[in-house]
Amino acid sequence: MLALRHVAAAAALAAGLAAPAHAQEKTEFRVAWSIYVGWMPWGYLEESGIMDKWAEKYGIDVEIVQINDYVESINQYTAGAFDGVSATNMDTLSIPSGSGVDTTALIVGDFSNGNDAVILKGEGTLADLVGKPVNLVELSVSHYLLARALDSVDLREADLDAVINTSDADMIAAFATDDVEAVVTWNPLVSTILEDPAATKLFDSSDIPGEIIDLMVVNTETLEANPDFGKALVGAWYEVMGLMAAGDEEVLTAMAEASGTDLAGYQAQLASTEMFYDPADAVAFTESADLPTTMVNVAEFLFDKGILGEGAPSADFVGVEYPDGSVTGDAGNVQFRFDTTYMQMAADGAL
Repeated sequence: MLALRHVAAAAALAAGLAAPAHAQEKTEFRVAWSIYVGWMPWGYLEESGIMDKWAEKYGIDVEIVQINDYVESINQYTAGAFDGVSATNMDTLSIPSGSGVDTTALIVGDFSNGNDAVILKGEGTLADLVGKPVNLVELSVSHYLLARALDSVDLREADLDAVINTSDADMIAAFATDDVEAVVTWNPLVSTILEDPAATKLFDSSDIPGEIIDLMVVNTETLEANPDFGKALVGAWYEVMGLMAAGDEEVLTAMAEASGTDLAGYQAQLASTEMFYDPADAVAFTESADLPTTMVNVAEFLFDKGILGEGAPSADFVGVEYPDGSVTGDAGNVQFRFDTTYMQMAADGAL
């Protein structure tokens, strides 16, 4: 079972957490991660010794810690217990950045390309959701996907009967009951639910490519004071990306088993994940003109749901800076930065 990879509901909890004091040069670092197809390399990096190798190259120590509760991992990062954390673009904006912790997307690892889906019981289209209840994890990327799906056919959440908050752990069982008519969820739950002959996929994340983005984010001040930390993380990450791209079955099987599936199951999840194995591809994606549009959409969704930072006056509350120096949102409150410096170094073989 995947951890709650993308739940923004804890934003209010994190809002009162203070950012760390001005970062100092140091030699010991900690990053947190939680189970999801695109983040399994972090566990492998720790277990295989690849992270240790790269850390030693730069004279530092990097501990990679698995946290079973995804939201808790982001809250702990926001509180300063970790120097980095695996998170989606949406949750980075709402929790640490919305709470005033200046955060940099160091590695843009992948985007969901079918892993998240809107599923109807019976035949139909998105228009058939009108008047029906929809079960999902509220204030999550599933909620965002539903909003984008409805918007694509000029519908709104108000056109539904209700949105019913349902744990991912209960989603498969819920779909099997007579009361549940539609769900929005993510893999591996999507694959299991679609095995039901009554299930019809109406919309998935491949319909909004590049919007649900999985990242390794780090504290901006820590990164600026300790560039070797960024170099070690990025160097280690792309060494594993090379192994995965080559189809190394030993590596992929280790990740599969760590995530509770087998090699075939993990490869099926990878098939609906647009992994950026080549750092040059990650750089191109991050520098594309589409990313600012995506982040504006995400900010508007978060503001509409009341989770874009405590007391946010508008969807422009948090400034998001892009590699060319442009900003969406409040340029006077930039708390989220997409920086391709270190990924470009990997692409150039300069690490």
